[in-house]
Amino acid sequence: METASRTAPITAGAARIEIDDVSLRYFTKQGETQALAGISLNIEAGEFVSIIGQSGCGKSTLLSIIAGILEPSGGVVRVGGQPVTAPSQRIGYMLQQDYLYEWRTILDNALLGAEIQKRNMKESRERAIHLLEKCGMGSFLNHYPRALSGGMRQRVALARTLATNPDVVLLDEPFSALDSQTRLAIADEVVDVLRSEGKSVVLVTHDIGEAIAMTDRVIVLSRRPGRIKSQHLMRFPSYVGGRPTPFQARSLPEFNTYFSTLWDELDVHVEG
Repeated sequence: METASRTAPITAGAARIEIDDVSLRYFTKQGETQALAGISLNIEAGEFVSIIGQSGCGKSTLLSIIAGILEPSGGVVRVGGQPVTAPSQRIGYMLQQDYLYEWRTILDNALLGAEIQKRNMKESRERAIHLLEKCGMGSFLNHYPRALSGGMRQRVALARTLATNPDVVLLDEPFSALDSQTRLAIADEVVDVLRSEGKSVVLVTHDIGEAIAMTDRVIVLSRRPGRIKSQHLMRFPSYVGGRPTPFQARSLPEFNTYFSTLWDELDVHVEG
């Protein structure tokens, strides 16, 4: 079975994301709240971007709109040229918690999406095994989640998200429950897997360093109502030999410059 997984074809796919003048209002007993206002943003096929901003600025809300879980009050989101009006097989969504089923093996957890979407299970099984091996979980296929550390569980959740081969992958604070050492260790692995899969990726995070080290472009949202305050391309010309890994990027002089700029943009010091 392991031989079959290594030879299983992996079809990389990506789609352009177009966010056109998106806004969201919601109503409570206290009245109307404007969560997002006039968000316009294009994410190219295969690009890896991050969205940062103060708590409550609408980062996760925007991700839910891209996923088709929330309907915007105004504007439209398109993936691959098609309007997003509901959750789609083209979009994979990895949440803050891993939501692994404790009674299912690691492999069976990774196959959950394929089962729900009624895909060819032989092909899906080969792909899931391949992804779990890429995520360093090949020795744990028949284990149960209770045997895994937090970082290992997130690797399984990533494999599950990718197992249905979506064009777009959305990551909503996927490492927030991990300790800082584990976050640093897993970042290199996650980026390597996502880039090798060739997906369009949007990461929402509170961690400025994570955004700088992992992604191609950082989008800063303003305080509520969330608007695009600025965008920053992450380039590391001091690194020779291609693109640095997230761990390598943190030691480069550009990292500190980007961090200082983004820290000032966010006004982090005023947050209580």
